Amino acid sequence: MTELFRISDLHARPVTDDTDPTDEILRGVTLSIAAGEIHAIMGPNGCGKSTLASTLLASPEYEVTSGDLFFKGDNITEWTTDVRAKAGIFLAFQYPQEIAGVSVIQFLRQSLSARKGIDLSVLELRLSAMDWMKRLGMDSSFVDRYLNEGFSGGEKKRNEIMQMALLEPDFAVLDETDSGLDIDALRIVAKGIREVRVDRPNMGILLITHYQRLLDELQPDHVHIMIDGRIVKSGGMEVAAELEKNGYEAYKATVS
Repeated sequence: MTELFRISDLHARPVTDDTDPTDEILRGVTLSIAAGEIHAIMGPNGCGKSTLASTLLASPEYEVTSGDLFFKGDNITEWTTDVRAKAGIFLAFQYPQEIAGVSVIQFLRQSLSARKGIDLSVLELRLSAMDWMKRLGMDSSFVDRYLNEGFSGGEKKRNEIMQMALLEPDFAVLDETDSGLDIDALRIVAKGIREVRVDRPNMGILLITHYQRLLDELQPDHVHIMIDGRIVKSGGMEVAAELEKNGYEAYKATVS
């Protein structure tokens, strides 16, 4: 299969005045994701999962100290967040931010205009959004609300999936999309992800999660365990089942 996204020996740390190399959170992550594949990363709190997600979208909170990132064969390590997003890389946040005074439809229009380089009409966008709101079990008035203001956890996550559907990325990073969802909301979000993949079968996904229940819904092609900023084991769904049974302790011993 065609390689879509590659992480090569990636090291990263928070941006601070301290240059102590022991501050690294990512300590040599290597991963290759082919077009159409779902890769899941699981790991305990503080192991670097969300740092990896933020670093892949060039968050100013983190700096790459060594290693490279490749997207469709191009080295994107020095690309800024907006350039990566316009190229077709998407991040669904673990904690989506509220933006008062900016409606969902306004946000979507600006994002889509930047992504596709065209000025979309509000009517055209509203019709597309209506279709996805129906698929995701959202009220039709949702797009007129201010972005994430007063949204429930489930509404925030469904809104992220709707953004992913409308922006049509080639590679999506979903950072703990299942966080804070009850089982019904989780199934709706998972169904939305599956439907996006039906429309875009070559889209690659990096799924970051604590729990096997989302993996059961999406059946990733590869499952990776991250401990202390490194991937210490990779495999299929059997890795998630093993983790569910034995926990992370056995893997912590493999990291010096």
